Amino acid sequence: MADAAVKGKAESRDSSAAEAERELTDGFHLVIDALKLNGINTIYGVPGIPITDLGRMAQAAGMRIISFRHEQNAGNAAAIAGFLTKKPGICLTVSAPGFLNGLMALANATTNCFPMILISGSSEREIVDLQQGDYEEMDQLAIAKPLCKAAFRVLHAADIGIGVARAIRTAVSGRPGGVYLDLPAKLLSQVMDAAAGQKSLVKVIDAAPAQIPAPAAVRRALDVLKSAKRPLIILGKGAAYAQADDAIRALVERSGIPFLPMSMAKGLLPDTHPQCAGAARSTVLKDSDVVMLIGARLNWLLSHGKGKTWGEPGSKKFIQVDIEPKEMDSNVEIVAPVVGDIGSCVSALLEGIEGKWPAPPADWTNAVKAKKEENIAKMAPRLMKNSAPMDFHGALGALRTVIKERPDAILVNEGANTLDLARGVIDMYQPRKRLDVGTWGIMGIGMGFAIAAAVETGKPVLAVEGDSAFGFSGMEVETVCRYNLPICVVVFNNNGIYRGTDANPTGGSDPAPTVFVKGSRYDKMMEAFGGVGVHVTTPDELKRAVDAAMGSGKPTLINAAIDPAAGSESGRIGNLNPQSVLRKK
Repeated sequence: MADAAVKGKAESRDSSAAEAERELTDGFHLVIDALKLNGINTIYGVPGIPITDLGRMAQAAGMRIISFRHEQNAGNAAAIAGFLTKKPGICLTVSAPGFLNGLMALANATTNCFPMILISGSSEREIVDLQQGDYEEMDQLAIAKPLCKAAFRVLHAADIGIGVARAIRTAVSGRPGGVYLDLPAKLLSQVMDAAAGQKSLVKVIDAAPAQIPAPAAVRRALDVLKSAKRPLIILGKGAAYAQADDAIRALVERSGIPFLPMSMAKGLLPDTHPQCAGAARSTVLKDSDVVMLIGARLNWLLSHGKGKTWGEPGSKKFIQVDIEPKEMDSNVEIVAPVVGDIGSCVSALLEGIEGKWPAPPADWTNAVKAKKEENIAKMAPRLMKNSAPMDFHGALGALRTVIKERPDAILVNEGANTLDLARGVIDMYQPRKRLDVGTWGIMGIGMGFAIAAAVETGKPVLAVEGDSAFGFSGMEVETVCRYNLPICVVVFNNNGIYRGTDANPTGGSDPAPTVFVKGSRYDKMMEAFGGVGVHVTTPDELKRAVDAAMGSGKPTLINAAIDPAAGSESGRIGNLNPQSVLRKK
């Protein structure tokens, strides 16, 4: 008996020693390993409780951590990183308020079909469910669900690999979008056997498989297209995201059909391409009889496919190429839906037009060409104006030349007039080089998009901002300087929203709601953080300053003084601002 007791104690000691020597891992390291296993090596976020150490450990593991001043901007960066790379961009935030800040970017990513994963720390379930008042207590999963493609919560370290894999696959498969991944604080510190932990990780295979269109759908679309007298192809940002650039270009050129690029599809074929109808937008939308949409939706940006923009009711037949079946017939009848991923659909259509495909009628292509030339000629003198203070067209004319001389630079653009006019003025020459406010038309994407574009591509970035739009994310110029990114920010400063000339109708001392501080010097902000600040008053000065900034690669902010009276309310979408009947009286 005594011998057995001694033997038992010895075995217990041996077991304890083996346990102590056993290699362990924890939730922090499993999250990092799961991301790296799937080729994700950059995280955008804001540190804080309970995810500060996750960022530190990720950096120690060789990941790039881009730390922002506000979660919304970090989320916007992650979203556009997803658009540029076709891999989900990662945004890491703290719980409750930080999660809510990132949620706007998550919802916008889902609306725009950008693959993104918002990862947030959260309070413990047992405390949240009993509403016992934990630090930043919030049922984040329930709040996120209606605003993204899917929301997942991981409670056990052994499930981290599956949780990350599900988030990745959901974000990029089918129509891409945002995913929320909830990581309670207790999960991150959970410990488990390292070998078992590594076995629990999942490398996602074929996350976004090709979805081949039905042959009958392709034939139907080609029959409708062949019957057209005035055909038009509209390219949307879904076509740009697909990275099927060669096939799209071949389809457009072999068909001979005029094409109209939506703003983030500009550059799939150069805006200077002879078939580009961007300068004749109103004409081709109104007068076309068959319209093929490739990765574009008939939402408000295209007047929902109806109304006076589109001419007489019933005068159009629509072909739509989209990966989402529910998109068909969302606003008008789609006579030839082609469902599948853009690359597969365009390749199938391209095969179908091989051989003797009839060129569009010459009277149609000549009419489009004539309208383009007329509109370009009308615009040219306005773009050459070198006045002080500048108007929008003179300033944009200078930037138009900058992009022409540097076609590989990435243009980020937001604002009211600054956005709406730049879309038509600045030609793009390469795909995925123009990034802007997208489907929702929201302000505040500027600095997040610019930072991610510089980080993900290594290319110089020109961010053209209205002064109002810049205010949403302007503090991130410190982030630009901290990471020494090759970003030149141009703020079109006309002292207000739309215009800087409105007055308080009561005659009181408060400024009008749309007016900012007169003569603000945004360039001083960049200087405060060690970057280059420049103040310019003419298009010539603007061109020289931007050239110097793009050539140097140094963080630069150019304060471009615009005539306060220049601009119109909401740019080209002022009709969306309801007008008060009483105000008109």
